Amino acid sequence: MTDFLGHPVSTFPEGTRTAADAAAAIGCSVGQIVKSLVFRRASGAALLVVASGSNRVDEARLEALAGEPVGKADAEFVRSATGFAIGGVPPAGHTAPVETIVDEDLLAYEEIWAAAGTPRTVFPLSPDELVALTGGRVADVATR
Repeated sequence: MTDFLGHPVSTFPEGTRTAADAAAAIGCSVGQIVKSLVFRRASGAALLVVASGSNRVDEARLEALAGEPVGKADAEFVRSATGFAIGGVPPAGHTAPVETIVDEDLLAYEEIWAAAGTPRTVFPLSPDELVALTGGRVADVATR
């Protein structure tokens, strides 16, 4: 794959499954890695959080933003909701629309990197492109 949603793709045989792995392969800070985390709402719908790789998502904040309880989704739910496996979930390009929340801390970077659908592929983009691509709502989701 050389292109994902109009962005050039880089492939790293050693893998980019975790934010730390991706940052080491790319040569950037962990904060510049876009983690795509899928949560299951109490209503059963998926909620995608695209967070800075250096942040941990505060589930209480997320529940307040979602307006209902949420929990981490299992691998089967992630694949059914997005069409992708954990470790390679991109921020967009899913099989069906998924409500998305964008970690405001990603906006501090000029360039960020997101998964391109596999645990070995990533693509660069700007925070503004990420927000436009996902149609996501920017919010403070990090544990402080």
